[in-house]
Amino acid sequence: MTSIVKQCYYTPEEYLTQEELSDFRNEYIDGEIIPMTGGTQNHNEIAGNFYTSLKVALRGQNYKVYITDLRLWIPNYRVYTYPDIMVIKGQPILVENRQDNVTNPTLIIEILSKSTKNYDQGDKFDYYSSLSTF
Repeated sequence: MTSIVKQCYYTPEEYLTQEELSDFRNEYIDGEIIPMTGGTQNHNEIAGNFYTSLKVALRGQNYKVYITDLRLWIPNYRVYTYPDIMVIKGQPILVENRQDNVTNPTLIIEILSKSTKNYDQGDKFDYYSSLSTF
């Protein structure tokens, strides 16, 4: 007997609605919702150090530094993701006037781990590279 696995695909709007109700963060990749792995103490400390260093280094300049919870929309690939750190020059360009979705990072930092390294340096970097501001 053959079993059939039903693949669910979601619109970006359905994803955003589900994400608002979710207890944990998920990525959206062209119709699929993918749970994100949890962070470790090391990951958190490294991200915090980068964030602090960038905030100090860019003080008084026209840049904003964001950490973890701001979602990035990558339209060419239909991807929503949560970079560890983003730097945006000037004002963030919001998606559909939502305060939690941006499209214009100048710098993106991902803290690599054994489980995410290949994805972060492969497909995810390709997604990021498609952004004209990156």
